[in-house]
This record gives sequence, structure tokens and C-alpha cells, in this order.
Amino acid sequence: MNSKLYIGNLSFDTVTADIETLFAKSGTIKSINLVKDRDTGNLKGFGFVEMSTVQEANSAVKILNDVEFMGRNIKVNIAKERPKFDRTRY
Repeated sequence: MNSKLYIGNLSFDTVTADIETLFAKSGTIKSINLVKDRDTGNLKGFGFVEMSTVQEANSAVKILNDVEFMGRNIKVNIAKERPKFDRTRY
């Protein structure tokens, strides 16, 4: 099972410290990645948080999914694994 979480519908004013404060209630955070537009540097409204254990990740989903945060109801789900890119096919 995966301990990486997808966070969606984030306010465009969100910073890493905001996410750290929010998710610290669920356990130990290994990493936070807020996705930004490469041209403008503006937040795209989603990101990823990796928790230390699967149990902490599941707890975060139960506690934080569809909760109002900075004026928006955020979505928190277990992140799906990215498929491996097969260069031999192209």
C-alpha cells in the first residue's frame, strides 16, 4: 500500500507550511510537493504529501478529505502510482 497522498482543490495561496500544519495532526510527514506551473510559478491547486506510514496516510484521508481549508473543500486521497514509461515503445 502507498503512503503518498494526493491533495486537490487547494487554494492558490497555499504554501508548504500550511500543508505541514494541516497534515501534522495525522502523523509524521516525509515530504510535501505542491505542484506549480513551470512558466508562471503559480500553484496549480494540487499537490502530494507523503506520510511515514500507510496507517498515517489512511488516517489523513479519513480526517481531512472534504474538509474546508483556506476557503475550499480539499480532496485527500491515496495517490495512484504513475505507470512506468516504456521508452522502447516509442
